[in-house]
This record gives sequence, structure tokens and C-alpha cells, in this order.
Amino acid sequence: MKKLQIILLLALASGLSAAAQTQSKSADKPAAPPASVATPSADQILTRYVQAIGGREAWKKLSSRLSIGTIEVPAMNLSGMVEMHEKAPNKMLATITVAGATYRQGFDGTVGWSDDPRDGLRQQSGIELEETKRDSDFYHPLDLHQIYSKFAVAGTEKIDDRTAYVVEATPPQGEADKLYFGADSGLVIRIVSRHHLPEGVVVFQEDISNYRDIDGIKLPFTVRQSSAESEFVIQFTEVKHNVEFDDAQFAMPAAQQ
Repeated sequence: MKKLQIILLLALASGLSAAAQTQSKSADKPAAPPASVATPSADQILTRYVQAIGGREAWKKLSSRLSIGTIEVPAMNLSGMVEMHEKAPNKMLATITVAGATYRQGFDGTVGWSDDPRDGLRQQSGIELEETKRDSDFYHPLDLHQIYSKFAVAGTEKIDDRTAYVVEATPPQGEADKLYFGADSGLVIRIVSRHHLPEGVVVFQEDISNYRDIDGIKLPFTVRQSSAESEFVIQFTEVKHNVEFDDAQFAMPAAQQ
């Protein structure tokens, strides 16, 4: 899930949000379905989710992932490229290049860092670091019971014409994320979460779709990410597994004098 292996891009794109100084239309709150809809337990929902994305055995055959795609910023009429390198158990490097600027965020298993034109190169700490550490777990969908300390089913909601089970997942530090699992598919179709960025706490919504089978598992290829300030659409075009990555690429770069 990362939340779906993607949520870290939101922190990178926040620099674009500040530059845009524009407000996108916020999503309407989905209407609740009839109370008669039966709701399974959190454990049942999570177990079905792991099965829906291919199962534990299939995921454990994979040890790294290269994801390449595009990012669209509709409010600014901008487009760019996204590239993510992920390596088990918890290394990550995400890069966005748009409008001639490059935004990077990484985690080497211990140190979390970001580098962008607005804030420069900086090391993460506190809750921001904890969020990056959680989201860098390569086997995030399998490790939800280790990543979160508490789950509570908050009923069901309608997202477009689909019913979703809403699970509030609370980590050891920070506020609960809301995970929306399609009642029909068992897959995550929306995530609402708070993230600690240099400018403060920002609420992000991810609408996740276009799941595809690849190397025995299911991954989403389309993610629409929005906050009060901006909206981005990420379309992944290429995903490769078990790619050889040098650990050095995930380390925080040396500060330039």
C-alpha cells in the first residue's frame, strides 16, 4: 500500500503545492450506504486484502521494484516524470521531475531525507521520519499489523458507485489513517491520511485505481492525490521487480558546499 508504495510522493509534491498557490476542488464526502449492509471485521478485511493483491507467498518472491510513470498537475497545466526505486526490507528513493525542477525523497533503512528546490537537502526527524519509515516498508501490505497498533471498522461509504469498507488504522505515533477497501474487490481504493511536512500537517487523499497483475501480484497504476492546496494524477507506465539496486543510492547525499 505504501500506503500503496506511493504516499511518499505526496511529500515531494508539496513543494509544487506551495508554488501553485491554487486551490483544487475538494472531494465531496461520500454518502453512506444503507445500514443493512453487513460489515466484516477489520481482520477479515485485511486478510481479504492480502489475498486480493496476490497473497503473502507471491509478495515474498519479490525483493525490489522499479516504477516509472508520469505526473500531471491539472491546475498548473504541468506534467512530469516519476521514478521510484524500492528495495526490501525498507529502502526507498522517489524522484519527481517537473517544470525543470527535481524533487527527491529517500530512506536508507535508518535515515530519511528530502531534497527539493524550495527547502534544499534536509534530514527528517520526529514524526515525519516515523511516517517515512513506515511507508518505506517494501512489504507494507503484508505488515499492516506491525505498522499500525490499532484497527477499527468505521462502517461503509460510497465512493462513486462502489461500496467501501472504512478501516481506521492508528500507528504507534500520529493520527489514524482511513483506509477504504472495495467491498467488491477487497482492494484499497482510497486512503486519507495526515502527513507532517516542513510547512505543517497536511491531509492528503489518494484515490487508487487501475490495478494490474504483474509478477503474481496486483499493483495500482493510477493514483489521484489531492489536498486542500492541490491535486496530482500519477500514472505508472512501467513496473519491474527484482532489479539490482546499489544500497548507496538510497543514502542521503552529502551536502554541497
